[in-house]
Amino acid sequence: MIRLYIIGIAILIIAILANGIILKLGIKSWYDFIALLNHEGSSAFRQLSILDYLWLFIGYPLVLGCGFWIGDSIHKLIKN
Repeated sequence: MIRLYIIGIAILIIAILANGIILKLGIKSWYDFIALLNHEGSSAFRQLSILDYLWLFIGYPLVLGCGFWIGDSIHKLIKN
């Protein structure tokens, strides 16, 4: 149970940092995209740039996966 908690905290911290960085860079986050979908409907997909797509569907999952890896590594260090 502790392992899952540590991994969850690591993913949360990484996600917060990533969202702060992309906000500064002007790239759409999932929150921005969902708000755009609610407001514009399916035409929201045409309003995303290539960079937005790359971030949302490749970059963000990879960053969160790194958060998992970091959390798991921390757990292993603490456990030993």
